[in-house]
Amino acid sequence: MIARQTPLRDLRIADFSHFIAGPLATMILADMGAEVIKVESAAGGDGFRSYPPSIGGESVPYLWANRNKKSVSLDLKTREGRAVALDLVARADVVVENFSTGVMQRLGLDYETLSRDNPRLIYASVSTYGRSGPYADRIGFDPVVQAESGFISMTGDPAQQPGFRAGPSIMDISTAMMTANAIQGAFIARQRTGRGQLVETTMIETAINMLGNFSLSYLATGVNPTRFGNTQATAAPVGAFETATGPIYLACANDRTFQRLARDVLLDPSLADDPAYATSGGRRDHQQRLIADIGARLKLQDRDTWLARMHEAGVPGGAIRTVAEAMEAPEIRELGLVSRIPHPTLGTIPNVGLGMHFSDTPLADPVAAPLLGADTDTVLRELLGYAPERIASLRAQGVFG
Repeated sequence: MIARQTPLRDLRIADFSHFIAGPLATMILADMGAEVIKVESAAGGDGFRSYPPSIGGESVPYLWANRNKKSVSLDLKTREGRAVALDLVARADVVVENFSTGVMQRLGLDYETLSRDNPRLIYASVSTYGRSGPYADRIGFDPVVQAESGFISMTGDPAQQPGFRAGPSIMDISTAMMTANAIQGAFIARQRTGRGQLVETTMIETAINMLGNFSLSYLATGVNPTRFGNTQATAAPVGAFETATGPIYLACANDRTFQRLARDVLLDPSLADDPAYATSGGRRDHQQRLIADIGARLKLQDRDTWLARMHEAGVPGGAIRTVAEAMEAPEIRELGLVSRIPHPTLGTIPNVGLGMHFSDTPLADPVAAPLLGADTDTVLRELLGYAPERIASLRAQGVFG
């Protein structure tokens, strides 16, 4: 039987990125089978390695963002280290970097320099505000971009000023997803044209896209969206409700769903027949009264009873869970998203996979994020063809840290 092949098994990436937006993008591609060689600073590696919490001396955030990669440690400030990096790039299909503007140029690893010798190279550059123009040198950080994009202005309690940042680094994460998509687009284009290209993604542009339809709604109407908390401006009832045993989130987006909620879940024909609630517009106009009516009824029974009725009736609703509850939830267990995988020093570690499934070209089996420089010798020997004497000489010069 022929083993099934991963989707991106022919793609090799020289990954110079650090922290989240770049590394998470390359991890997505690595999970799809790309060979990702992570080039890390010989002086401590990716700065994300120092982020808490840690287990057995290994940073959990680093483990999260760097699965299925090889690590090569290089001192790029040395001529010899840069020479090794150039050899790696010469054998790569893709370069990914998210340094501050100008760093890769100073190292001689910028797109203009590298593409002269390798016109098939795809070069992905991730930044906060772009690599040119008046903001190219500004330092970016996820919650700052959440603020600047208007995202924070739409979160939190409407009665409080200002809104709240999202806890997870959602602009970094979404930029990583955007970058992974862009690289694949350039790879497909190269199969047609035979040429690589420069691919740029920015956090601020991604953040504007993360506003969803509200960015275009403002441009079309001139109406500035504000915080609506756990309710929704376009449909009702939508929001958080208490039950006798814990909170749930309910979302009724149309008239049919509301009727099922009233008749089949709450078993209350009077609510279904109330003229004020007959249409979506009416429910929006009387939203506060409607929320109070539904809230009073939901408090009468336990959460599991209500959710069972909602699921049976086709009414979207779910428990408002803690992270601990979510990680143990039956839906997550059923999908096999969470597992444990081997680690070279920790025995096994927990692992959270990607939410994508292929029938014919499966994802790569998960391999834990590498120890710093763990693959340096192997990559230099097997990929670059360096003799043991040359590797020993480079090590003696401190090129590997």
